[in-house]
Amino acid sequence: MNNSAKDFRILLYYKFVPIPEPEQFAAQHRQYCKDLGLKGRILIAAEGINGTVSGTVEQTNQYMADMHANPLFADMVFKVDEADEHAFKKMFVRHKKELVTFRYEEELDPNVIGGKRLSPAEFHEQLQQEDVIVLDGRSNYEYDLGHFRNAIRPDIESFREFPDWIRENMAELKDKPILTYCTGGIRCEKLTGFLIKEGFQDVAQLEGGIVTYGQDPEVKGRLFDGKCYVFDERISVPINRTDEDIVVGKCHHCGKPADTFINCANDFCHLQHICCEECEEVHSSCCSDECEELVLTAR
Repeated sequence: MNNSAKDFRILLYYKFVPIPEPEQFAAQHRQYCKDLGLKGRILIAAEGINGTVSGTVEQTNQYMADMHANPLFADMVFKVDEADEHAFKKMFVRHKKELVTFRYEEELDPNVIGGKRLSPAEFHEQLQQEDVIVLDGRSNYEYDLGHFRNAIRPDIESFREFPDWIRENMAELKDKPILTYCTGGIRCEKLTGFLIKEGFQDVAQLEGGIVTYGQDPEVKGRLFDGKCYVFDERISVPINRTDEDIVVGKCHHCGKPADTFINCANDFCHLQHICCEECEEVHSSCCSDECEELVLTAR
């Protein structure tokens, strides 16, 4: 029998907790997820777990129950989105040195050092304060698709570039209140710890990230403009569920307002870029004339 709409779920979660023999745990967890029928991407490190998986309601319920039965993850928070189908094509579980690649020279254990955690309602209130500095804890292309109003756009392509960028661009703001946010919260766990180490006095983070903010029944995603980039087949999801939402993304080709990310149709490129419907058709879903020529020649 075919699964009907909304029979699937997408789970987003992480937890910083010491995992003994993480490489062995990763191998065992990979097999467990495959046996259960989940698809997604999970990172395992000595410092914890970070994952996004999709499956049926039954499969995801079983996964959450099994994870909560493990003392290591008994209080782990799952962000749950309904979906029409799987959000991934395969199941990947990998062992890595860090859950988020930061490569900072000092230890940053979020269980020891980190910013104040703000609920969506608290974060929304703080966003409206005149003297607050709002720092997007994601990469520049994520910001370009959607972001909190008046947030600083980090000129970085990967998270590991943040330490140098902050030292070069925010050194004079150490006495200002700093609000940070990212997709699900995990990057801010490290980012706020770094800011505190660097001498920033008043640092806070959006607990649960943009995803939780958009699901909050009271806030309803207010003051977030555009869409949120996600690392699965959906590519982007809406956050602001009020009539104040605006499109902030710009088409890669014509510069008109657009909020759809597509992959370049050239199999040797696959550059993700924002593209309006008209340009997607005109340029054959390609990011450049060169890619379009290659695609058309191959047909």
